[in-house]
Amino acid sequence: MFMKFNNKFKTIFLDTSANKLDSEEENNASILAATQGSIKKEKVNIILSPSLYWVKKLSLPVKYVREVKKLLPSIFEDTLPEGHYSYYVYKSGDDFFAFAYEDKAILDVLSMQGIAASNVANVYFAQSEFQNLEKAVKVSDTQSIYVKDELVILVPSTWVQESDDLDLSDMKFSKHNITLQQFGHIVDNSSLYKIGAILVVLIVLIAIEYFITLSKAEQIAQQNSELFEKYKLKSTMMQNRSMLKKYSYIHEKQTKLREYISYMLSLKLKKDEKLSLLSLKNKTLIVEFTGVKKNQDAHITKILQSKNIKYKSSYKNDTLHVEITL
Repeated sequence: MFMKFNNKFKTIFLDTSANKLDSEEENNASILAATQGSIKKEKVNIILSPSLYWVKKLSLPVKYVREVKKLLPSIFEDTLPEGHYSYYVYKSGDDFFAFAYEDKAILDVLSMQGIAASNVANVYFAQSEFQNLEKAVKVSDTQSIYVKDELVILVPSTWVQESDDLDLSDMKFSKHNITLQQFGHIVDNSSLYKIGAILVVLIVLIAIEYFITLSKAEQIAQQNSELFEKYKLKSTMMQNRSMLKKYSYIHEKQTKLREYISYMLSLKLKKDEKLSLLSLKNKTLIVEFTGVKKNQDAHITKILQSKNIKYKSSYKNDTLHVEITL
């Protein structure tokens, strides 16, 4: 891993060999973390080693990058091992350079170096940043990179006759940078798109339901206003409920009164017996039967009891006096 101060941010060349620690290095992990404490707290630019991505140089019968983007999964289909990959492509001359990479694998290497994802300013490919190398460059004690057929390749240093040390002092970055997806390995893009589509549909349905409900509420409010005006109702629902309670009570009493009068008028009286009085006093219905012998009124009181009518009765001068409370 190489590092330099580049204007605003430090620049780091990140390689998979960064997490291959021998037993002695593992025992001194705390020392490694302490020496890199400044990196943990500062923003850095990252240049990815070829060991952290797959790249293909393509000559395709299309003009634009957007046309190639949708083909990338199928382009790498027979090349990549199983995993969750992100893709990137840019055009150089008449050719396209297509990339596939695992966000999680890169984040794991960053974590081994004590670099938080939040402290990464930009991420670049060695391919785009070193494509104009004229000779091999050492990126570690054992590995070097060089350009062959316009592709930046990582090889053991023993494969090249001579190489320079990696110098980032005059680094000028291209516009080809990527953003790492911290949770891309948990839910792939296609699943995210499906979930997003479902959420959009649900939001649309809820919005439609809301506007329909709002419209119905306005219609009901308008109908209420028309009813209030038509029947000259009070201005508030509280006043109208009070009125309803009052008239409901009156209706209940009137209904009982009609029922009780109907029962009295339909009684089958004996010969010489007759209904002589039927009157309402306050909340009491008063009924009198003449010609009724004392202790011979069972045919009348039995009917009252069968109808669950609460009453009081008295007898005077061959007259049966009955009071029914409404």
